[in-house]
Amino acid sequence: MAALSSVSLRSLVGPVSTDLDDRDFGSAKSPSSFQFKKEVNLVGKRLMLSKKLVPHCSKDREMDVSTSALVEGVAVNDVDVKEPSISTLLMNFESKYDPYGAISTPLYQTATFKQPSATENGPYDYTRSGNPTRDALESLLSKLDKADRAFCFTSGMAALAAVTHLLGAGEEIIAGDDIYGGSDRLLSQVTPKTSIVVKRVNTSDLDEVASAVGPKTKLVWIESPTNPRIQVSDIRKIAEIAHAQGALLLVDNSIMSPVLSQPLQLGADIVMHSATKFISGHSDVMAGVLAVKGESLAKQIYFLQNAEGSGLAPFDCWICLRGIKTMALRIEKQQENAQKIAEFLSSHARVKKVNYAGLPNHPGRSLHYSQAKGAGSVLSFITGSVPLSKHIVETTKYFSITVSFGSVKSLISMPCFMSHASIPAAVREARGLTEDLIRISVGIEDVDDLISDLDNALNTGPL
Repeated sequence: MAALSSVSLRSLVGPVSTDLDDRDFGSAKSPSSFQFKKEVNLVGKRLMLSKKLVPHCSKDREMDVSTSALVEGVAVNDVDVKEPSISTLLMNFESKYDPYGAISTPLYQTATFKQPSATENGPYDYTRSGNPTRDALESLLSKLDKADRAFCFTSGMAALAAVTHLLGAGEEIIAGDDIYGGSDRLLSQVTPKTSIVVKRVNTSDLDEVASAVGPKTKLVWIESPTNPRIQVSDIRKIAEIAHAQGALLLVDNSIMSPVLSQPLQLGADIVMHSATKFISGHSDVMAGVLAVKGESLAKQIYFLQNAEGSGLAPFDCWICLRGIKTMALRIEKQQENAQKIAEFLSSHARVKKVNYAGLPNHPGRSLHYSQAKGAGSVLSFITGSVPLSKHIVETTKYFSITVSFGSVKSLISMPCFMSHASIPAAVREARGLTEDLIRISVGIEDVDDLISDLDNALNTGPL
C-alpha cells in the first residue's frame, strides 16, 4: 500500500462536506512559505522587508510540506553529526520569525497586521489565519513529533473536534472505550448529530479492533496508555489494521507527550496533545495540538483551523513556548516520582490494584516500553471502597483535588465524579471504570513527602 503521506485524504475519507469541499483544501497556504529574507532594512525601530512577500492571509494559502516543517527552525550550530536530544532541542530551537535574536520568542499580541499598500500584502494579515508567535510554536512542535506540520488549537477538544470534521455523514469512527471523558462526550453526544457513526472498542484487544474496522471506517481513535485505566494498545498493529481499510489512525498522546512517545513514528497519521498538560506544564493555559503526516492532511487541518477560528491565541502560544522549555526536565522528575509512588501503593494493604505501565505486573508493560521511553507520571488505583477513596482524595495535603494532569503540582481526583462524570454510570461500570478508582498526576514535589501524605490518608480512612 502506498505511504499514507502521499495519498490524498479525500481518497480516504471523501469530502468533508459539500460546503467545505467547494472551498478547495488544496489552495491553503502554509506559514512555511514565508521567510524573513537576508535583505532587511532597519529604519528606526521599524522592520521593513525589502522583498515582496506572498500574503499569509485570510484567503486560503498554498502549503508546502514537501520537506517537512523542519525548515521552520533549527538548533543552534546544527551540524550533521547526530540529532540533539529533546531536552537540548527545547533549549536551543531558534525561530525564523524573530530577526533580532531574542532569547525569548517575541509575543505578537495583535489581531491584525498593516499591509504595504492597498493592493500588496505582507506575510500576515489576520491572526486567525496566522501569527508569528503561533507559527513558532507549531514549528517547534512539528519537529518534536517528527511531523510534516503541527497546528495549535484553543484546547485539546477543539483540536479533536476539527478531526471529526474530516468525516462525512455515514462514515465511521472506531474509538477506544477507555478514553478521556471530554473525548467520550464529543464522540457520544456531539459527533452522532452529524450522522457520523461512532463505534467503541477495547483497543488493547487487537481482534476486537480488527473486527470493528471496515470499509466505512475512516478514522480509528485511540489512547495509549488510556485515561484513566492506563491500558496499553499496540499502535503499530492498529495502524496496519486502519491503513488496510484506508482509514487514518489518531493517537491522543496527552498522557505521554512528545518526550516519551512519538506515535507518528509508529504509523499514526494524526497525534493530538492537550498542551494544557505536559507541554505547558503549569496549569496556566488551555491549548491543543494536532501533529500530522502528509501534505493533503496538513492542508485540510489548516483549512479547518482557519475556517472555524480555532487557532490558539498569541499570548497562549507564548505561555506554551515558555513552559515547553522545561518539559523534558519536568517529565523526568515527575516520572521518577510516579514510579516510586506506584511501587509504594502496590505494596500497601489498603490498595487493591495499581494501574501504571512502569510496574512489573502491568499486563501491557513490555508492549508499552516497545513504543515509549517511559511510563509517565499519571497512574490510577482502586481501593474497593468508595468511602475510603473519597477520604484519601480529601485528606491528602500535597495533592490538589482537580481534573487535568501534567502539571508540576501533584493532582488527585476520582474520575467517575469529575473528568468522566459525563459518561453514564452503567456505561462506566460496563467498561470497568469503577467509582472507587483514584487518578493521580504526580508533580515535582519531594517524593518522600508525597508518599507520606498518601500513607497517612490510606491509614486513617474508614474500614
